[in-house]
Amino acid sequence: MKNLKYFNFFMAIISFTKVDLPYGWLGNMAPYRIAHEGKLWLTAETLFQSMRFADPAIQEIIRQERSPMGAKMKAKAHKNLYIITPMSDQYVQNMRTCLDLKFRQNEELKKALIKTAPNVIIEDIGNRNGERHKFWGAKRTSNGEWEGTNMMGQLLMELRSKLIAEG
Repeated sequence: MKNLKYFNFFMAIISFTKVDLPYGWLGNMAPYRIAHEGKLWLTAETLFQSMRFADPAIQEIIRQERSPMGAKMKAKAHKNLYIITPMSDQYVQNMRTCLDLKFRQNEELKKALIKTAPNVIIEDIGNRNGERHKFWGAKRTSNGEWEGTNMMGQLLMELRSKLIAEG
């Protein structure tokens, strides 16, 4: 993935960080239930973490977790059994699926996402470091630019475009 830079003075930007802050509902840890393959998942993050595994028993352990961070920790505890390579095409496709389910199954979220148009959406990773954070989000540099791949923002804007096109 190439590194993208976003400049405040060229476009309006919506950034989000934590669930309880403005636009936190855009994040995959926001508490919106989704149904997938006959099961209910408490958050998009929980489903996303379970999709890293082929073993239904591990998937169920993750699904039963009461918090998205707990689900993430359960997944990390079994990372030697991942079938998905982080930052791979399948990794991104899994997140695309999770976001699609979240917004299509929660009408109020769908409407809210559509209302963000035409703004750029950025997952603000703040002071977090590491390539995986820069992959999913972006951070503001000392000169005010946004730097990072911002894959989460890209996926949200892609979904928003599809929803708008569908009417």
